[in-house]
Amino acid sequence: MRTPPAQTSGLGVSSLYIIAAAGRYLQGFLRFFKAGGSVEGAIYRSLELELRQSSLNHIPRLPDLSADDFSANWTDKPFILTEVVQQWPVYKDWSAATLLENYGELQFRAEAVEWPLKTYVQYMNNNEDESPLYLFDCAFVEKMKIKMDKSQGGQYWAPECFGEDLFSVLGDRRPDSRWLIVGPERSGSTFHKDPNATSAWNAVLRGSKYWIMFPASPSLPPPPGVFVSEDQSEVTSPLSIAEWLLGFHGQARATPGCLEGVCSEGEVLHVPSGWWHLVVNLSPSIAITQNFVPRAHLPNVLSFLRDKPEQISGFDSEISNPYDVFVRKMREQHSDFLDEAYRAIERSQESRKRKWDEVVKGDTHREEEGGSFSFGFGFGDGDDEEDGDGEKTAET
Repeated sequence: MRTPPAQTSGLGVSSLYIIAAAGRYLQGFLRFFKAGGSVEGAIYRSLELELRQSSLNHIPRLPDLSADDFSANWTDKPFILTEVVQQWPVYKDWSAATLLENYGELQFRAEAVEWPLKTYVQYMNNNEDESPLYLFDCAFVEKMKIKMDKSQGGQYWAPECFGEDLFSVLGDRRPDSRWLIVGPERSGSTFHKDPNATSAWNAVLRGSKYWIMFPASPSLPPPPGVFVSEDQSEVTSPLSIAEWLLGFHGQARATPGCLEGVCSEGEVLHVPSGWWHLVVNLSPSIAITQNFVPRAHLPNVLSFLRDKPEQISGFDSEISNPYDVFVRKMREQHSDFLDEAYRAIERSQESRKRKWDEVVKGDTHREEEGGSFSFGFGFGDGDDEEDGDGEKTAET
């Protein structure tokens, strides 16, 4: 007699993928945990193994990009560049030992505390915390007297493919934009978007980092296990990265739009404006990250600064209206870019209005026919979440 097919209780392909991925993940976790070591260490090692065995969701990897190629094809896409960072002197010179030797007495910010680097390195090498303190310092260039001009013997510089950073028009009034990041295995950042609608790059000098990323759009929910307030000012997620990985990783990997990958020593990863991302160090890590405003995302930044002033971060407290200051400087130096950005905001607003009118018209038509209406439309990827009504008069 023929054996009946197994029942899946209506599970779709995504659900079956989640179950299979969770099974592989749990097998790897148990194997590493039985071999000794912490629960969190077992989680991250099994994560790395699972990623190597999977061919799905990989963040694209490229040797390098030209500025024209980036502007034309890559401003909205994560990617990893494998050759750029290896040209920097800091990549050749920096390690935990050399930093300790040259800067051991300097104070650096590690979340809520300021410690001498030697104190933090001692903590980093000996802690067993589930969520270790992360050194994340925005004043490291000034503290360490680092040169950034490539033509004058700079120690590192922004990858040339990213082109001009339009926040540079603000000079020394720009918001915090670059950070030195040092942390042990298990340290990292839970899901977030980069501040002020900026894009970012993150260059790994030592160690390796696991990234999982999701595009942001009014039509897409936040990543699984992440809850956002209506105005997007508050983000709630599990208390630790390990908890999120155990509870939501399989579901997240089966979610449309998910990208993931490991950025290794000597590589740099691009984070487009608005993308959700979680990052965890798979081994002790030293990295430099920098936020920037490419021309393609100027409309996003203008809308954010104008429409969400309570969520702006990184500006000096003396700047009461960052939007007005930025617009004035852009008008002085890049008037054509600014005009183009406002036209893009206006087109986005008109597109949303058309979609709304179509929904209302369809609702009315169905009611006349006695049908029911289900409110389920979504705006396409890349639509602005904020409304725009043109340029606001800037302060003088």
